[in-house]
Amino acid sequence: MRLATYNIEWFANLFDRKDNLLVDDSWSARHDVTKAQQVEAIAKVLTAVDADAVLIVEAPNTGKTQDTIRALQNFAEAFDLRTSHAVMGFANDTHQELALLYDPAVLTVRHDPKDDEKSAPRFDGVFHIDLDIDATEDHVRFSKPPMELAVQTRAGGQFRLIGAHLKSKAPHGAQTRDEAIRISIANRRKQLAQAVWLSRRVEVHIDAGEHVILMGDLNDGPGLDEFEHLFGRSSVEIVLQAGMFDPHAATAFGAPSGNPPSTARFARPDGQFLEALLDYIMISDNLRARKPNWRIWHPFRDAACQTSEDLHAALLTASDHFPVTLDIDL
Repeated sequence: MRLATYNIEWFANLFDRKDNLLVDDSWSARHDVTKAQQVEAIAKVLTAVDADAVLIVEAPNTGKTQDTIRALQNFAEAFDLRTSHAVMGFANDTHQELALLYDPAVLTVRHDPKDDEKSAPRFDGVFHIDLDIDATEDHVRFSKPPMELAVQTRAGGQFRLIGAHLKSKAPHGAQTRDEAIRISIANRRKQLAQAVWLSRRVEVHIDAGEHVILMGDLNDGPGLDEFEHLFGRSSVEIVLQAGMFDPHAATAFGAPSGNPPSTARFARPDGQFLEALLDYIMISDNLRARKPNWRIWHPFRDAACQTSEDLHAALLTASDHFPVTLDIDL
């Protein structure tokens, strides 16, 4: 079975208010890319990846007239994708939803949020934690609540799938350096609290003997900002320590290497590019014997993606993130 996570930049902008695809020559929100070009590129990437289920990070919006599931299923139908069904968790106000496209002939999927008020409340609730050990509880909410799914395979296997998009640490809205520092530290504190919340939910499932897969954009990786050592651990490390494993995370947070894994590529003002490891597929230790194999579909680092001219171009056009896949016997 193949599972994938894919952050599709500005996907919501490719649909009208009734969730119809906008396939025309007007500009998309991606630099120098039309809507038609981005739509076609996304379809090419999803077709090439050919996953049984794809977590779409920054999925189309749910609102007064829009519906994430309807939009994704319209997209799948337009390009005859076998991942013809979609499921989502709690909608949010950011126009960046979390949803899963999946093949109904392979998987049965339902949103199944759990609640443990003392350890890990539902992801649409409030998490109480003293972030800085000042004897005062902080009340933390997710701007994008993670999606918690109960999944059963055609062969009868069962696992919990958690899709996440943690808060960015970028100091958006800062006008001065001091303000940027303050916002950056506050954002990192909140992101770490969200990671603790996630890790406790994972621990509950692992303690119950369940198989757990957590995937998505954790907006964190080694060397991404100057404040990462302030709190001792990254959000990725917090989740890993709950009993999860991802080889790319293990490589990046292990011995320093000259060419760490990368799942995203951003243009800088000077014309150069910044690469970062932001997207992960983590599995519980009880799944490590199931022949797992990870792959980052990077247009310059994956040999097959680099040599296929069509796929190489599609990956660069579709998004500033690249898909990550996990092949595993479930």
